[in-house]
Amino acid sequence: MPAIETDLLEAGSRSASDVAHELAAFIAAAQRSVDVAIYDFQARTGATTEVARALEAAATRGVAVRVAFNLDRDPHAAAPPPPVCNPQEIDGLNVPTRGVHGDGSLMHHKYVIRDGRWVWTGSLNWTDDAFALEENVILRIDSEGIAGAFASDFEQLWDRGDVEKSGGSGEEVQVEDARVRAFFSPRGPSLGHVAAERLGHARHHVRILTPVLTAGPILGTLAEMAGRRTFDISGAYDRTQMEEVQAQWARVPANHWKIEAWAVIAPRLSGKRSTPYREGSVHDYMHAKAIVADGTVLAGSYNFSKHGEGNAENLVMIESGVLSQRFSQFAEAVAARYAVSLR
Repeated sequence: MPAIETDLLEAGSRSASDVAHELAAFIAAAQRSVDVAIYDFQARTGATTEVARALEAAATRGVAVRVAFNLDRDPHAAAPPPPVCNPQEIDGLNVPTRGVHGDGSLMHHKYVIRDGRWVWTGSLNWTDDAFALEENVILRIDSEGIAGAFASDFEQLWDRGDVEKSGGSGEEVQVEDARVRAFFSPRGPSLGHVAAERLGHARHHVRILTPVLTAGPILGTLAEMAGRRTFDISGAYDRTQMEEVQAQWARVPANHWKIEAWAVIAPRLSGKRSTPYREGSVHDYMHAKAIVADGTVLAGSYNFSKHGEGNAENLVMIESGVLSQRFSQFAEAVAARYAVSLR
């Protein structure tokens, strides 16, 4: 079994039950500990209840289980859509839980640390819609070094219950033939600058998948690249959410440059027309979050937004030719699927 595994989910490619079973199996393999930091989790309704049962079953057989969850909502257009679940669903699990507050910020992680060795992370929230109707990225990494970086972030969330008091960065770790490093906001390095710096070193191609794109360093770097016709850029974003973002930019003179930058970038990407957010509506967003810059992959919960810098987010940088090719192919497939949205 490889030390880094990926699941790259296209909307409709798998059932919610299939994905829930896979996540439950990951948790069920725990022998000593399971620590979870999760933004949205339908613990008592739908196929995702299998994940809740797996957590409770692990605790029953003596595994130390802890679940940290988000308590706040933010209606800002560039923010992640509000959670489907009521936080009380998560708090009602028969395992130790901890709600995490933010001062206008969110606990937006979606990770699991198992036995101090395995990490499950990426863009996937734990809801039936996320499992079946959205594009999402999952990373599973077998590395005590990477697990240690995530564990440090988790302990901050658990001990302090405060978004603003969490974050940092881990050391670069060799995982088989890949070099891997994890970053955590808000107290770690600026995730937007981490991504923009790596993008700036790309010489051959860039692939990007993101619901929204509002981080200034990334916008500026991509706009410069996209302005060069010969540079190979493609990917996809959530068209519905980016239209809301542009309307907000238009009302703030200091952000007008972002409208111009996006106008250069957008024609190189495909936009998914998702269902606008409203209470009770389906969540079918283009939700995958990944950048490929030549042989490097950046993926995690962070959606390359200015707002995300203040959230509790994670971004994993992986230097691997094999994984970068796999993520590039996924981004190209998603872009091809929604290319009609440009017309």
